Amino acid sequence: MLDLGRVRADTPGCAGRAFLDSAGSSLPPSPVLDEMIGHLRREAEIGGYRAAAERADDLADVKVSLAQLLGAQPADLALVESASRAWADFFYAVPLASGDRILITEVEYASNAIAAFQRARSSGASVEVVPSTPTGEIDLDALHRMLDERVRLVSLVHAPTNGGLINPVREVVDLAHGVGALVLLDACQSVGQVPVDVRELGVDALSATGRKWLRGPRGTGFLYLRPELAQSMEPAALDLHGAQWAEETGYRLAPDASRFEFWECSVAGRLGLGAAIRYLLDLGIDEVASAVSARAEFARTELAALPGVTVRDLGGHRSGIVSFTVEGVDPNSAREVLADSDVTVTVSGRGSTWVDMTRRGLDGVLRASPHYFNTFEDLDRLVAAVAEL
Repeated sequence: MLDLGRVRADTPGCAGRAFLDSAGSSLPPSPVLDEMIGHLRREAEIGGYRAAAERADDLADVKVSLAQLLGAQPADLALVESASRAWADFFYAVPLASGDRILITEVEYASNAIAAFQRARSSGASVEVVPSTPTGEIDLDALHRMLDERVRLVSLVHAPTNGGLINPVREVVDLAHGVGALVLLDACQSVGQVPVDVRELGVDALSATGRKWLRGPRGTGFLYLRPELAQSMEPAALDLHGAQWAEETGYRLAPDASRFEFWECSVAGRLGLGAAIRYLLDLGIDEVASAVSARAEFARTELAALPGVTVRDLGGHRSGIVSFTVEGVDPNSAREVLADSDVTVTVSGRGSTWVDMTRRGLDGVLRASPHYFNTFEDLDRLVAAVAEL
């Protein structure tokens, strides 16, 4: 059982307001803040190089903790600046040629889709959208029919940014691997709120961020690669961290996923990410997942009971994202009105998941994303404020 008093005491930002935007950028707990500020002060005292050298073991432990969370090995992880950077680093390393095919889903995130379109234009490959089922998940039967030996990559969003469904992963992986295709999992909205085990899922690569459900700092993200790929793929861009200048006109790649990292980084940010992961591991991901699910389902039920409010979440297995619209009220205007009542939500617009939103005739949805530190009183406050709209 989570100690709600403790986690709220560790989260000063949740006092006096209903903060419901952990799917955007969550509130870091105090140990994360303390870690980062402490290191920045140390850099100011002795300089960045010496300060980083003092924390070399702690920096290495960030991957150890992350590996524990994901069921991976530290050598299969690369620490980068964002989920988008992690996704793109892997995607641009996948060889593509004319006639190759890239499959994406209807809930593909815009950054991923744009990268896919760009590479298709330059390589002669094609981008095709796998249909969704009536309940919103990727249609596995349709995927099976679309797969052939020309498919190089299936991009799968685990939990979409614009609604509460969770896509099946292992089933997609098994189908894709049957024709030799790679599966890149965008876990930006799932890591930190539901259990994610790369061994069970079998994905070839996974990208995620620190600032959302992990409650880490902005400017942090990570990439997981299946061990064989971590040792064989060559990134599209390298520096003296991911490779060594080994001869006059040659270089040698790092032997593991660190080849996807660059030398320069925010050391304070990475230490803060490590503190966030350890905080989550201490609480227990199963406890966190249960708490998030209970709060999201409560919010859906209460919002759906309000006249003129439509909950837009799809899926049989749902995440902590609660999407909804209010009849006759622009989502962006509603967000500002709610903010005036100290209720923090955000808006997911059509541009972020263009195919899905267009298919459903939605220009935007309000998005509430309660985390385990939220109380049910926070959710009552949300419902009351929405009722006033």
